[in-house]
Amino acid sequence: MDQNQILFDRSKRAIPGGVNSPVRAFKAVGGTPRFVKRAQGAYFWDANDQRYIDYIGSWGPMILGHGHPEVLAAVQEAMTQGFSFGAPTEREVELAEAILSHLPSMDMVRLVSSGTEAGMSALRLARGATGRNKIIKFEGCYHGHADALLVKAGSGLATFGHPTSAGVPADVVKDTLVLTYNDVAGLEAAFAEFGSEIACIMIEPIAGNMNFVRASIPFMKACRDLCTRHGALLILDEVMTGFRVDLGSAQAVYAREIPGFEPDLTALGKVIGGGMPLAAFGGKRDVMEQLAPLGPVYQAGTLSGNPVATACGLATIRAIAKPGFFEALSQRTRALADGLREVGQEVGVPISTDSQGGMFGFFLLDQLPHNYGQVMQSNGEAFNRFFHGMLDRGVYLAPALYEAGFVSGAHTQADIEQTLQAAKEALQAL
Repeated sequence: MDQNQILFDRSKRAIPGGVNSPVRAFKAVGGTPRFVKRAQGAYFWDANDQRYIDYIGSWGPMILGHGHPEVLAAVQEAMTQGFSFGAPTEREVELAEAILSHLPSMDMVRLVSSGTEAGMSALRLARGATGRNKIIKFEGCYHGHADALLVKAGSGLATFGHPTSAGVPADVVKDTLVLTYNDVAGLEAAFAEFGSEIACIMIEPIAGNMNFVRASIPFMKACRDLCTRHGALLILDEVMTGFRVDLGSAQAVYAREIPGFEPDLTALGKVIGGGMPLAAFGGKRDVMEQLAPLGPVYQAGTLSGNPVATACGLATIRAIAKPGFFEALSQRTRALADGLREVGQEVGVPISTDSQGGMFGFFLLDQLPHNYGQVMQSNGEAFNRFFHGMLDRGVYLAPALYEAGFVSGAHTQADIEQTLQAAKEALQAL
């Protein structure tokens, strides 16, 4: 008897859709979600005790793999000291200092509990610091489910946002301008029309919620230059890419190509919590000091800086900062991405791939897309069949066409080879 199906039927009676985050329901790909029983290293086991090579890694945080001994030891020690205090701790300071040591764009950082909180708070801070209301986001970029950012519709010159979720009033998103990702001309036109009213640009430097689409160097440079010229703030949403694509995050990748490049604010999450509910936002001192209790922009959180979560995050950052970690992680991730493309060529199925650090993406397309409209040209039906083909062969990919994948430090060359063999068989069966 399928224990996953039994649990799913049971969960649907108590939890909307049977899941606590929508993509887990397998609605996009069909079939029954796998209920995870336990995990270790690069693997997890479902309710039927079936083992899978895990390429979602809790959607990015598990960069060291599951159950890393140094992280476990730190968490176990912290748990014996107390779960939550509602008062400051030394470890909060240590984690903040560790984050700042790797991100020179940030002088100060505020810890929160989720990526949504980080994005929402950074947006409020940008509006408070500039005294402006309008914001720019890009179609296909996801910044959490805060009302003003839950907008994807619209493209072209500068379309005023329309909510893409019921329960979001039109007035809440009337100041959200939704532009096309990687469209420099559209961005310039928006600033030409609304420049004095724009508080900020919020952008995923590598968009992980339309699979894996990186901002081009000219586009990112235009974002920085236009914000500087018009007095707006540039917010990099590095909830997914932070400490995942590089020890210095995606901003370090762009700084190597754009002299002097820095964002004004950065939202972080996932890796900095190591799998615990922890996120952050930070930036230059003059902006961050606009936050309460120093300034007029209010932000608070009962569990912000939770002592167990900060122990997990601090141990994770210290481990990934060890010499050679990112070089090895990048090599394994690139081997997987290149291997998928080569397997596609071998069996006659077009696959385009890209990767950075421990993050990768693939499309059933001849060429890599550069914006959401191009991503939507991917063959969704073929992807669903491929996903289930991989699942049947013990490989767990993101159960949605538009989600990036993640490799951890625990994945071995043997795991990559097993994955590529499974991909070959699954593609041949399409």
